[in-house]
Amino acid sequence: MSVEYEEYERQCKEIKETNQTYLNDFREALQKKGLTAKTINNHVSNVDFYINDFLCYEEPQDVRCGCHCISRFLGSWFIRKAMWSSCAQIKSNAASIKKFYELMLDKGIVDGDDYNTLCEDIKDEMDDWLGRMKRYDSLTEENLFDENFDFYEYFYGE
Repeated sequence: MSVEYEEYERQCKEIKETNQTYLNDFREALQKKGLTAKTINNHVSNVDFYINDFLCYEEPQDVRCGCHCISRFLGSWFIRKAMWSSCAQIKSNAASIKKFYELMLDKGIVDGDDYNTLCEDIKDEMDDWLGRMKRYDSLTEENLFDENFDFYEYFYGE
């Protein structure tokens, strides 16, 4: 194992330990709101995947970075990497992440400008993300094995 990889693993472990505290706080806040256990588990699971898998996928990033990565996550990575991705799951993730970051704002972990950026990105880009999900779902083997098929153009609609 390389030193770089060991350092990456160490940083991810440290971030995930901190994230567990945030997830526990999030669970507690949702319980205080009287949500059902199923709803709470869904929100926590969605946020856990975002902050512990996506934010640490390429490089270790703490939760503060998450306010600026939502489009990359819900508009691309989640669609391609999570086999359970769907339009409903994109909406569910957006709602969960927004609730989580509202708590992070209340706790002073993120600032108002970052939180507002997250909310605006969700509002402004949701239709694009759902369109990409629909295009991704409609891919066929014929598309993928056609040497003239441009996945980037097809997926991003550019």
